[in-house]
Parts: sequence; C-alpha cells; structure tokens
Amino acid sequence: MTSPNRRLVIVVRADPVICGHSGEARNLAEVALTRGFDDVRLLTWPVPALQAAGLPLKPLDRISPYSPGITVERPGPVGDYRVPDGRYIAGLTGRLVELLAERTPTTCLSMYLAPHTTVVVDAVAAAVRAGYRTPVRTIAKAVGSDVTNVIKSCLREGSFGAAVALFATFLANDRVIAVSDYTREEILDAAARVDAQCGTRFAGECAERVEVSYPPVDTAAYTDLDPAAVDAALARRGLERDGYVLFLSRVATAKGVHDLVRAYARSSARDKVRLVVAGRGPALDDVRALAAGDDRVTFLTDVDDEEKPLLMRGCAAYALPTRPEPDFVETFGIALTEKMLAGGGPVITTRTGGTGEAVGSTALIVPAADVDALAGTLDHAVLRMTPTERSQMAAAARAHALTFARERVFDDLFRDTPARV
Repeated sequence: MTSPNRRLVIVVRADPVICGHSGEARNLAEVALTRGFDDVRLLTWPVPALQAAGLPLKPLDRISPYSPGITVERPGPVGDYRVPDGRYIAGLTGRLVELLAERTPTTCLSMYLAPHTTVVVDAVAAAVRAGYRTPVRTIAKAVGSDVTNVIKSCLREGSFGAAVALFATFLANDRVIAVSDYTREEILDAAARVDAQCGTRFAGECAERVEVSYPPVDTAAYTDLDPAAVDAALARRGLERDGYVLFLSRVATAKGVHDLVRAYARSSARDKVRLVVAGRGPALDDVRALAAGDDRVTFLTDVDDEEKPLLMRGCAAYALPTRPEPDFVETFGIALTEKMLAGGGPVITTRTGGTGEAVGSTALIVPAADVDALAGTLDHAVLRMTPTERSQMAAAARAHALTFARERVFDDLFRDTPARV
C-alpha cells in the first residue's frame, strides 16, 4: 500500500451526533479529498460513549456514507475502571500519536476545544518528545459550546484555573479560529476577564490571532432538489407542500422550541398549517408534554440527512426562534443556512448570538423569547405573505447562504501555514 503524501486529521464529535459541527467536519473532509489530501481521517468517539453521554443521535442505520478516502476512527478507551474519566481521551490521544509516528505531513484540525484541542496539543507534544519530527500544523476552531458552556461556566463558578488552561491550550495551536464574529467577540471578552482575575495576557494575543471561519455547508445537497422527491418525502410523512411550519434542529430550550409550540397554539396560522418538530434532544419529553392534546403538532425523531432538505423545501415556514440560555447561545445557526439553500417558505428566527451572521437580512426576525411576536410572525409568514414576496425572500436567502459553500470555506481555512517539524 502506498504511503500517503498529505494527511488531514479532524478531531471532533462526528456522526451520528446531531450537531451542525459534525456536519462541518464531514464537509471539510469531503473537500479535502479534492484539495490534495490523500488520507483524511475523522478521529471521534465510540458510539457507546456517545449514547452514554445522552447526546442526541441520528438513526444509526441511516447515516450517509463518507467518500472513499475518508476514514472514521473511534479509538476505544485506555485503562479500566480505576481510571474513572479520561479513558476515551487517552484513546484518542494515543491514536493520533500513532498517526504522527508515520511521519506523513499532517494537518490537525480540532473542533470543540474541550477536549479535542487538548488531544491534539498533547499528541503533538508527545510526538515531538519522541523524536518523530513529523511535519505537522494545527488548527483549533472554537465553536458555540466552547465559549457559552465551558469558558463562561468557568467564569461564573470562579474556576479560573480551568479557563487559563483552556486558553493556553487554544493558543498553543498554529492557527486559532472562531466560528463567527460573535464567537470571536465572546472569546475576547472572556480572555479579558480571565486576564483581570489572573494577571494573564490572553486578551491581546486573542485579539491579534483569532480569525473567523464560518461553518462550511454542502450547498449541492440543498439546491436543485427534485420536486418529485420532495412530494414523495412529504407523502410518506402525511404532509403537504406549504402545509406545515417546520422546526428541525436539536430539541433544546435554547433553540426556542418551547416558545414556538406556545406561539403556534396562539396563532391563526394553526388553522391552516401543522407544526412539525423534527429532531431529538434533552427537551424532547418536555415539548411533547407541552403539545399534548394538540393533534396539529407532529414529532419526527428519525429524520436522516437525505430527508432533511426535502422537509425544509416543502414547509410553509421554517422557525428556529433561538434564545440565549446560561449554558448555550447560538453562535451561528447552520440549520438556518441549510434551510435558506433549500428554498421554500421563509425563515423565522431571532438575532441571538451569531444568527444574524447566518441569515443576513433575508429572514423574518422576532425578539428572543417573545411568544406573542412569534405568533404574529407565523401568521404573517403563512397567511399574509404573497407568492411574490415569498419567492423574492427565498432567492435572497439562497444567495446569502451560498457564501458559506464548503469549498470556499475550506480554501480559506486551510490556506498555507508553515508546518512545525
């Protein structure tokens, strides 16, 4: 077997996790095959570990295959019950060291600083200490939960040591990336607060080095959809074109799904369209209970990657009324751009976190957590918008979403960076 010339390793929570960033990893991996990388690997977690963590997962038997040349590795844990935590991290780190020992020029991208960037930094340090001298460059991408969950929880709880360690690990990479301008500003603010508390000097370095790279989207999967395929998908679900408002995302409080169910119940649009809540997540049981007794609300928990754009295309409106929560703020909103590419009814969302960057001026905006305003906007989208208005908004939305094409994002993210030897 011929040894590879260039390797890309992405350390991430990959499929089957229902998360926009697992889609990011897939999209970057696919483009890498067309950009000179002849060995592309996703280093991720064993499925039992994901299930045990309670993460929302796609149906395991309907995960879209990766192209030949992309290898998904799920290293097992290292150690036994006497190592209560960190066993899977040790497995990931150890496998990356083994790959670096092959001395193939390697680019390592980590998405989610905790713990994936730690895996990369530790593995590279071990490889250097072992004398492997593999040409390697590292890119760390901070996503939503890194800032809103990990860093902010450290600041709230006074765990500044953990925040210091996280920033130090982040900045140990050759390039440091934020998923949106909003995320970058949050990083700078958190760095300044840590500096003030601990006498560190992270804020200046973050201001100088942190770049923005938006999520890459597979535009081809959402444009030029076959109308017959759309109709067939809707028929299988007992739905009709423009006959439903769609929520398709992780079912969590921060996604505004509770607000949407309440707004739908108050709206006049309820008499014309159904509400479809598609997805899984920690709030699913709560939302089911909230909608109990309303036969106009449908829950779908088994939507796969092929069906998703078809449901988006057929809806009367797509609503993601995300709201800021202590443990999560939407730092971009990948599902919004996917819907904008698919066409169909207008997007309804809020300007929470980075969603304004995702939708530009091409969506119907409501104040976060304002149920009455959301109900009124549902009525406007379903009952009052003319076909011409809907068509013009859809065209503008697609044009904006095309700027996040995965090829364009990849070429910027992986531009030449000197490798460390």
